[in-house]
Amino acid sequence: MVPSHHVSTEKLETDGFAITNDIYSKGEIEAILQYISDADTDRPTFRKTNDLFAIRQFLKELPGIHQLIFTDKLKQLIRENFGGDYFVVKSIYFDKPQQSNWFVSYHQDLTISVNEKVEMAGFGPWTVKQDQFAVQPPLDILENNFTIRIHLDDTDENNGALKVIPGSHKKGIYRPETIDWSVEKEAICAVQAGGLMFMRPLLLHSSSRTTNNQKRRVIHIEFSRQELPEPLLWSERIGVL
Repeated sequence: MVPSHHVSTEKLETDGFAITNDIYSKGEIEAILQYISDADTDRPTFRKTNDLFAIRQFLKELPGIHQLIFTDKLKQLIRENFGGDYFVVKSIYFDKPQQSNWFVSYHQDLTISVNEKVEMAGFGPWTVKQDQFAVQPPLDILENNFTIRIHLDDTDENNGALKVIPGSHKKGIYRPETIDWSVEKEAICAVQAGGLMFMRPLLLHSSSRTTNNQKRRVIHIEFSRQELPEPLLWSERIGVL
């Protein structure tokens, strides 16, 4: 029997994020990193610069990694806290190197990845990156989705841990330039290697430059339980539970 791990779903609903550590062992992390390092990185979904190495459509590009990521412990954690009807709709691997000056300013994750561009009420604006269509969907889709960020390194404010504004996910579309810092407070999401951060897509979040010469490698996976209106399809729909 897999020991039970709980996410504070109350904290997730109130603050828009929750952290739980000790989900992956050191050996499990090493196996994931080895699999990634063995991958062919010349494909267009792989982006390499001095400041960032990223793999978009990560689970699609590296299908053999599924069993390393979706361990019995992770699947049980998701089922116990969210139910069994969620599926993957987007996955990205980020590797922020030790000397990285790459930072991301405050934003919400407002777009979803879909199979084609279709003019449809409530969906827009549209973008396309590396042959991948992305669109801002109706708010209720984003409100029901959740994201897990699997941390493969110890991460704190010195190597780009996410900074978030607790409760901002409840305020609809929240433009970063309108943040009232006399009202809002910032939280830093330190996560141990092998731990997870759960978050709602509408949570305002950012990440700083690395200052401590430590890597930050994260697997970002978004989940939904809603099918899209025809003919739209999730471009990365993967059942894992």
